[in-house]
Amino acid sequence: MNNRTRESIFKKDVVLVYIENKPTFFARIEDISPDIKKGWWRVQLLILQIPLMVTTWILDDDQIRGADFTMGGTPIRIEKVIAPAIQPLREPTGSNEDVPLSDTAPKKQARIVSLRPSTSHERS
Repeated sequence: MNNRTRESIFKKDVVLVYIENKPTFFARIEDISPDIKKGWWRVQLLILQIPLMVTTWILDDDQIRGADFTMGGTPIRIEKVIAPAIQPLREPTGSNEDVPLSDTAPKKQARIVSLRPSTSHERS
């Protein structure tokens, strides 16, 4: 294995699945339970694509931490996704410079757009 970090995955983690060494899809770990075979795990994945798909893979201790493995001869690897730190929201200023929002800044009125279809009595 190269310099990749081997991190354990847990329920609700998001992983990136590599197929033939190419990032292919994201999935959320729905469940991890021990398999009948010692050192192996049943990993249920919610594949984040359209349409959503749920599948279960049986992985060993190393594979669940990012080691390469194959399915039907195809190289596969899962890698835990670490989300970037969330930055505070910033209001556009009209220039290229971002200015943080403050409690004393004047507030602009937002326009609310309904995603619900309107009915005939609401159109008047």
